Amino acid sequence: MTTTQDPWETLQTSALLGTDRRPLPATALPLADAVDRGDQAAALLELAALAAVRRRAGALPVPAAEPPGPPAAEDARPELPEPAARRLAVLLSGRTGSGGGTLANLAELLPQWLTTARASGLRPPAALVPGLLDAARARSELRPDAVALAGPLGRWLAEQNPDWRFVLRTTTPELPQECADDRLWHEGLFAERVTHLTLLRRRDPAAGLELLRGTWATERAEDRLLFLDALQEGLSPTDEPFLEAALGDRSKNVRATAAELLSALPDSALAHRMAERARAAVRLADTGTHLLVTPPAECDARMQRDGIAPKSPTGRGERAWWFGEVVAAAPLAIWSTGTGLTPEQLLALRVGDSLDETSSSWADDLREAWARAAVRQQDADWARALLGPAPAPPGRGARTRSPRATGAPAKLLAVLPPQERAAWTAAFITVHGLGEAFQLLGACATPWTPPLSTAVVTALARAAASGAYPWSHSGVLGMTERALAPETAAAVEELAAGAAPDSAWSETFARLAGTLRFRAAMLAELSG
Repeated sequence: MTTTQDPWETLQTSALLGTDRRPLPATALPLADAVDRGDQAAALLELAALAAVRRRAGALPVPAAEPPGPPAAEDARPELPEPAARRLAVLLSGRTGSGGGTLANLAELLPQWLTTARASGLRPPAALVPGLLDAARARSELRPDAVALAGPLGRWLAEQNPDWRFVLRTTTPELPQECADDRLWHEGLFAERVTHLTLLRRRDPAAGLELLRGTWATERAEDRLLFLDALQEGLSPTDEPFLEAALGDRSKNVRATAAELLSALPDSALAHRMAERARAAVRLADTGTHLLVTPPAECDARMQRDGIAPKSPTGRGERAWWFGEVVAAAPLAIWSTGTGLTPEQLLALRVGDSLDETSSSWADDLREAWARAAVRQQDADWARALLGPAPAPPGRGARTRSPRATGAPAKLLAVLPPQERAAWTAAFITVHGLGEAFQLLGACATPWTPPLSTAVVTALARAAASGAYPWSHSGVLGMTERALAPETAAAVEELAAGAAPDSAWSETFARLAGTLRFRAAMLAELSG
């Protein structure tokens, strides 16, 4: 019994070995025009094209797929207005519109659109939900807003398409409780479990603690660290027993995180232990004119259990390290209570060593530790005192100096109320420009207030006039596209018109103005 070889397999063999070593079958040659030209390779491609058409034409239909289960649940939210829906389609496609290169990367504006649309309580048209889920699949930071916007239809589609299964593992406050059960905690990926715990802590801190307590003993050390960090959400004295037990964890990083969280609870047992050590390390001199520092002489077992490492990981001297850790973990209230002085008055005092009162070697260590404590305890009075008053333009002939940077100004700034944050940063930029403002701007709520936006635009104008290149401020410019108040578009357009034609600044300002106009229209469509 002879078998006829599949023509497609014959062509594959010739393609793999080459037409010189495996000539084309003689029966097929009349079908290829290239044979008349003596081109065997071209003839192979023609025959392959014919064979492909023949195979497709002869394909039998596959059995019909089973229809999907029940349709998606009803979504009671009103649909987006048509202009906002068109805007979403543009953002999802990434097109820059008729302006060519005058608009910024629209993908960077998509998160702001999603956040605003989610807050508006509207739903996207069904036809745009697949594109929305594709965008969220590619960019995990979009998932909470995208999944909330997609609503019941998004979850139904995720059940049909494995590429969108992340939707079923994403917890959002808008989901019904039955969709946000604890299966995700036991079956989800690590990042999804962290998100689930964080959102649960925001909604019900006690339930989040119980969920973590149930699996704590079986979690890996690196996982325990980030799960513990999620307890910052809704942190309260109720968490103290669990955190106190975590001080005995096998992992030193877990112990340190537990200690840091406990130090944020001023009435915790750890905070009282640290307060006792801090009072022994810093005291007001009998004259009341300066502070005297006596750093710890050793890091005993009790200090180590409270999260203080015996060896400095920063390269600082050990006693300076122990001193900073103790003061940073002590409740800030003890300093005013013990001395009767305000934070501003305490910071104005000279700092000396208890063995050499003329030395000021501990001043920076003390300020830095107080700054860490202010951030950890979210103490606005201390943060305000450490930052100092908002910078003011100097008098004629005076030199401008940046405020003392001890204690990471951006972190201290984040402790202040949003309006005060913006006002302080605007004053800083007015005096010092944008050179040191990137982290400060990052600490400000977006969109920036009109005064802060005006200060940034004015500083950009000064930078352009000084001959600086736009890329020297690329970080700030990237933030302006997302955060600058859209009302400043006209001022930016004036800068673009006044810049030298075809210059880098002209293109930069035109691009920024186009982005601001786009954002203004985008937000107006959603608010309408």
